Amino acid sequence: MVEKIAILMGGLSAEREVSIVSGEAVDAALVAEGFKTVKIDAGQDLWAQLTRTNPDIIFNCLHGVWGEDGRVQGVLDLFGKPYTHSGVLSSALAMDKHRAKIVLKAAGIRVPFGKLVDRQLAAQEHVLPRPYVIKPNCEGSSVGVYIIPKSTNRPPLDIAMNEKMGEQVLAERFAPGRELTVAVMNGKALCVTEIIAHTDFYDYEAKYAEGGSSHVVPAKIPKQAAKICMDWAEKAHMALGCRGLTRSDFRYDDEKISKKPTKKDIVNKIVMLELNTQPGMTPKSLAPEQAEATGMNFRQLCRWIVEDATWPR
Repeated sequence: MVEKIAILMGGLSAEREVSIVSGEAVDAALVAEGFKTVKIDAGQDLWAQLTRTNPDIIFNCLHGVWGEDGRVQGVLDLFGKPYTHSGVLSSALAMDKHRAKIVLKAAGIRVPFGKLVDRQLAAQEHVLPRPYVIKPNCEGSSVGVYIIPKSTNRPPLDIAMNEKMGEQVLAERFAPGRELTVAVMNGKALCVTEIIAHTDFYDYEAKYAEGGSSHVVPAKIPKQAAKICMDWAEKAHMALGCRGLTRSDFRYDDEKISKKPTKKDIVNKIVMLELNTQPGMTPKSLAPEQAEATGMNFRQLCRWIVEDATWPR
């Protein structure tokens, strides 16, 4: 019998505020479902925090580095109580965009060409043919993403000063097209959402600011395109060894596609950008929206995640 659920939130990453919003929403949902909860603002003394709380299950609502890159999962494995979402290996691998893409490509999923480069070099000269993207290799929520358009003479100088990006950054060929995402629960894709950003691109502000973006659920795209995205999301979930709920992001460039495209034509217009092992958890977040569209409300989703918790992951 579950007597107490610890909700990990906040944390040490650039996504701390988002994590707090997720944690508060999950807490309200689980209390409404009849669970006893305790909220933990996860710090470097997490072991002591968990020891004092002594929960039956740990619901991980942390986002970004430390919280979803395998490090907290290592603490949870040692603590020995059931916890939610993915385990150490899959969390670490999915957070490392460059290495994750190697695994995804080997699984038959199209990904944009990219390479790791020194951050200082990326600020001094073009490291890929324009247009391309420079972003942290191990960060989420479009934090620190620079789009280098075709018309730009040189990369932004502030890349060199942005130490939060890390010493090595990921340079990636720009993938044009419509922004799509697919949530996977327990290995099964839910549906496809199209994200329409109301800013220049789907950045941190578009994701979290009021009115920054709108969602079309399900996306109004050809059935073949939706099926490919859903198949690839399931493959990615399995290839990276994920558990519970994940969300995979795609670009679909249908601008010059033929009126009667073959499956190969559509495949060549879709690329997978990344997989998120711990999607945002509010009723309006992308993965909960998809669960709602398939008949599971937010409270039911949070309960399912609790019931899916195991140790080890």
